[in-house]
Amino acid sequence: MANYTLVDEWNALTKREMPDVAKARGWPVHLDHCFQRILLDNAVGTKWRDVIASPAYRNASDTQLARAIEIGRAAVSGEESLEELNINSLKWRGKL
Repeated sequence: MANYTLVDEWNALTKREMPDVAKARGWPVHLDHCFQRILLDNAVGTKWRDVIASPAYRNASDTQLARAIEIGRAAVSGEESLEELNINSLKWRGKL
């Protein structure tokens, strides 16, 4: 179970920071649950629901949630391509 500090950081990143950046950069997604899907899928290397019980913010391990946050921070800083992360997620979900 993720700790409160990580959950607070997760919520700030996916519900406020990333949507703001999405508008400025024209990212293909802009809703918090889309960012959460993309980051969690990439953190675990598959569809997150196959690895983490829902709700993920409550049931992800600290390691899983910290990795998802790290990926999100890399996307915000431009070190990771959100478009590529989204493609990974969609492939794992059979949508590409």
